[in-house]
Amino acid sequence: MIILGIEGGGTRTSALLVDSADNTVLKTVSAGPGNLRLLSGEALVSLLGEIRSQLPVEPDRIGIGFAGVRSDGDRERLTRQVAQHWPGVPAVVSDDLLVALEAAEWRGDCAVQVLLVSGTGSCCLGRHRDGRVVKVGGRGHLIGDRGSSCDIAMHTLRSIATIADIRAGLPPLGADILTFLQMNDPESLIEWSMSASRTELASIAQVVFEAAVTRQDEIAVPILKRMAYRLSKDVVQCAARMAKPGEKVQFVLNGSVLLKNPEFTSCVIGRIGAGWPQSEVAPLLRPGVWGAVEMARKLGDETTARPFMPRQNVSDESEQKLANWRPVSASPTEWQNPKSSRLSELPLREAIELMLTEDATIPAKILAESAAIEWTVREVVRAFAEGGRLIYCGAGTSGRLGVLDASECPPTFRTPGNLVQGIIAGGRTALWSAVEGAEDDLAGGQQAIASRRVSAKDVVVGISASGHAPFVWGCLGEAKRRGAKTVLLCCNPAYRDHPLPDKAILPDTGPEILTGSTRLKAGTATKLILNLITTLAMTHSGKVVGNLMIDLNPSNTKLRDRAVRIVQQLTGADEATAFGALEGNGWLVRAASEALVLRKE
Repeated sequence: MIILGIEGGGTRTSALLVDSADNTVLKTVSAGPGNLRLLSGEALVSLLGEIRSQLPVEPDRIGIGFAGVRSDGDRERLTRQVAQHWPGVPAVVSDDLLVALEAAEWRGDCAVQVLLVSGTGSCCLGRHRDGRVVKVGGRGHLIGDRGSSCDIAMHTLRSIATIADIRAGLPPLGADILTFLQMNDPESLIEWSMSASRTELASIAQVVFEAAVTRQDEIAVPILKRMAYRLSKDVVQCAARMAKPGEKVQFVLNGSVLLKNPEFTSCVIGRIGAGWPQSEVAPLLRPGVWGAVEMARKLGDETTARPFMPRQNVSDESEQKLANWRPVSASPTEWQNPKSSRLSELPLREAIELMLTEDATIPAKILAESAAIEWTVREVVRAFAEGGRLIYCGAGTSGRLGVLDASECPPTFRTPGNLVQGIIAGGRTALWSAVEGAEDDLAGGQQAIASRRVSAKDVVVGISASGHAPFVWGCLGEAKRRGAKTVLLCCNPAYRDHPLPDKAILPDTGPEILTGSTRLKAGTATKLILNLITTLAMTHSGKVVGNLMIDLNPSNTKLRDRAVRIVQQLTGADEATAFGALEGNGWLVRAASEALVLRKE
């Protein structure tokens, strides 16, 4: 059997084609960086295509692990591309950390195996024989990667700058770094540090190691001792989250910092032994890409490695509840609309009339959902009264509409920024561009709700035009597990009796004029319903008198003019009096109005 193993990292991608009968290497391939989060669709296709073009024979099985595979959506994206390049070939897809662990031989007397990686970045990954997996660190060089080359470099540069200020001159290590970077004066470091890439920054670490070894440099030595302490502390903490006291742990070391600097590594090993006496510590003896080969070899075996990094703080119980989230029916939003079958040929006037005629059907569809909308508004009012929140979650257009409605509450009703929140699959980037695979990330939805610390006080509204977005179901499932009230808002009536949400708002807007483009009627219906929920919930929470916004936040000239008019209407005061009352009460409409009423009395 011929096995192809692929390991994608931040710097390069390695591939091995192996005859599994005797582990003979038939072909070795090296290609560009393989961090899935940093690869466009075109770049990923090109990378896999480059590997495939260099193989002398087709593989029978494939194991592949890329950096950046953190979610269901990531895994499915990579799986699709592997299937397109090697149709019909069984494959297992993972992340690069699990691949590295698979490359290490698991000692029979160890209950837990923990990988410590320190190179450009750093990370710890532990797994128990019972299948549990825990990750510590690996959050990038700005807020994480403790004890990595980047961490060493940043601490060194700051120390050099501080000592230079105290002594009015660069220390020897500073001069070494200027020489390494081909710079003529210390001021050049300022501009360089602002534009240097992560890899360029990490390269300084080799200068620090050399200075520590050759002359016991006064800056390099204490910094490296501190880095060794950080790495050992993180990896022991990772073990403690998985192993019971007394259980033996196998620590596996990998990455250029640990594999190329023996004195430093000895220090790390000593500290690990002190922190976890029941341990066996050793460097990874073969390249991580062999782990991808091992994963492929086990395909079909129950011991196959987990296919992706599980999210933190998500329970197995929640996973089980979500097992049948799958679509219950094809959504009407995906059907072809017979009225617009000739849309591309219609004169503009007729196309405009057709679109507006279709939009005119939306209010009646929403009105049919009045009972569910009323229930939702009452629950949101209850949540606000009890210190809870309204949280929207969605993907694509649905997610953007939720974020939009949430963002309009603070200026309209002077609410705290966290009272009404929007969660969109893929995070900030997805607000203005599509994030591939984000909608399919069920575990990402669970994690988003866990990270917002949702509780029984909250109301969570999942928005999905078709009802088919796994991210939204992940949000709803985790919210329900935590006791929150859950509402599904979608345009697929087949979800009427779905057991997961507490209530479903399901306007049947039917097929779109442009087939499948749910930013049209489904999007319009969604915006109208969100308007109803927040406007009426705020009204019934005391934020409105009559039809006036008494908690308006007048943050610009237009809104200040509006605030003056509202105070005039509420109190009968003239413009100057209303303006003065607002200025005297910090431009709080409610307080200014009450002050004028009291003055009259």
